[in-house]
Formats: sequence, C-alpha cells, structure tokens
Amino acid sequence: MADHEHSHHDHEHDHKHARAGSGGHAGHSHAVSADADRRWLVSALVLLVVFMAGEVVVGFAAQSLALISDAAHMLTDAASIVLALIAMRLSARPARGGYTYGLKRAEILSAQANGVTLLVLSAWLGYEAISRLFEPPEVAGSLVLVTALVGVVVNIAATWCMSRANRSSLNVEGAFQHVLTDLYAFIATAVAGLIMVTTGFARADSIASLIVVALMLKAGIGLVRDSGRIFLEAAPAGVDPDAVADRLVAQPLVEEIHDLHIWEITSGQPALSAHILVTPGGDCHAVRRGLQSRLADEYGITHSTLQVDHVGEDEAGALLQITAPGDRTDEHCADAHGPVHRAGPHEH
Repeated sequence: MADHEHSHHDHEHDHKHARAGSGGHAGHSHAVSADADRRWLVSALVLLVVFMAGEVVVGFAAQSLALISDAAHMLTDAASIVLALIAMRLSARPARGGYTYGLKRAEILSAQANGVTLLVLSAWLGYEAISRLFEPPEVAGSLVLVTALVGVVVNIAATWCMSRANRSSLNVEGAFQHVLTDLYAFIATAVAGLIMVTTGFARADSIASLIVVALMLKAGIGLVRDSGRIFLEAAPAGVDPDAVADRLVAQPLVEEIHDLHIWEITSGQPALSAHILVTPGGDCHAVRRGLQSRLADEYGITHSTLQVDHVGEDEAGALLQITAPGDRTDEHCADAHGPVHRAGPHEH
C-alpha cells in the first residue's frame, strides 16, 4: 500500500512539474489570443449595431418582412457577440472555491443561448412568412434591394472580423454562425428585392424570409446539439472511447482498463479519467507516464487523470485477481461506470 500511495504522490508531482514548466508560456499565449478575440468581436459588434438601427427604419417604411427579419436576426447577432464577450471574461477567471474548473463552461452556456434564440426566432419568422404567402402586402422592392446590398457589404466585413477570432471555441463559433447566417439572409433578401423590382412578384419577400428561416434552423440545431453534448459529458466528436481504451489496453504491462470517462470541460479542452490495472511487478509510474504521453500525442487529450494499481494488490481483495485468460468473472467494481477493457478480442 505504501507503493500505491507513493504512486499518487508521484502523479501529483509530475502534474505540478508539467504545469510549472509550461503553464506560464501557455497562459501568456492564451491571454494574448483572448485579447485579440475580444477586439475582433467588438469590431463586428459595432458594424452590426450601426447598420441594424438603419435597417429597422427602412424595413418598416418598405413594409418588408425580409428586412425586418434580417434586422431581428442582427439583433440576435449583437446579443450573441455580447454574450460571447461576457462568457470570455468569465471563462478567463481562475478556478477557485467550489468551481474547480473555473467558469469555463460559461462559453458553452453562451453557445447554447445563441442556438436557442436562433430556433425561437426562426419559428416566429417562419409563421409570419407563411402568413404573408397567402396575403402578400405591397413591398417597396427598390428599398429592399438597396438596403440588402448594403447589408451584404456590412455582413461581409463583420464575418471577416469574426473569422479572425478563435473559432475553435464553441462560444465564438456560435456568434460567428449568427453573423454568417445573416450574410446569407441578406443575399437572399437582395435577390428577392431584385425580383420585386423587375417583376413585381411580392411573394418573393416571404420566400426570402423562409430561406433565412431554414438557415437559422440549421445553425441553431447545430449549436444546441454541440453544446448539449458538452453539458451531457459526451465524448468529443470524433473520439470513440472504446477505440481509445483498446489502444491503451494493448500497451505493455496493462492488464485492464475500466471506469473510463472522456468528456470536454469546454470546447477544445478534452479530459479523461480511468482506472488502470497493471501486471504485478510492473512499473506503475512508467505505465502511467506512457499512457498519458500517448493520449496527448494521438488524441490531443492533455488533461488526463489515471489511477494505476497492480492487479491483486488490494488487501481487501476488491481488485481483480489474475486468472487464466477467459476465466475472469469477478469485476473490480460491483457497479462499474462503463465497460471493462482487456487485451485481446472482447465485446464492448
């Protein structure tokens, strides 16, 4: 048991040493990136708010639902950027007290709020657009066309600003999706304005609105789905926990892996924990360091917590004992949190 306690101490020492060796530089790099992100987001926010104010006036003057829906969407764009800025500030706070991860998931709350607002707004605009298909009002097509063309230019500038920020953050990606969807919406509105000017087909305004609604639904569903995966502690997209476990259990001296959990603290920050059983007499510390290195190199998982024990070393007999292959019936945990992985062919 003394060796087991030393193993945990060695793990803590290595973890602290790794942070001491690289934390300062990494932290500095992140701070600079966050400042740059904030500048780009603020630039996009100013562009959108100024144009939105003018578009609301023109939209009511022209009686164009497409312009009003674009303006409403731009309001959510502005709100999403404000949320992103607040979330970035909160997530940068250090972990303390009961928040052992800090407030990093404030960014995911922001992303989910962006997704939900897109879905709610698309439902309302969809209803209005369908209603107008049956009774289309008189729409000033020339005002719609000119305003939409200006909107395209403004949104291209705003989208470019947002693209310069760190889009690996689901929070920033959520705000970006808002602005990108608005760019597509203005293109559709400009086409509708051109059709109304040249043909007088008033329903083009409602059709353009429905195109905007479809784009909003697509972006909203994606944001709610991705943020929901993080809140439900699902493995990062593209990472198969069973494949990861099979890769690790195939390493020398590793007998078994169970209680394996892979999740994301926030977007782009995967984490892993697992209980590893090592062949009696094997070097627990070397096995742990090797597995953590493999996780970092092959899967980009740098936040890993591995509990490493020798098979059969527990005095209470709670740990799995070595038997002939195929004869293992006793599990380490009566209520194991997930499948047990052993070397060789096995079912998940």
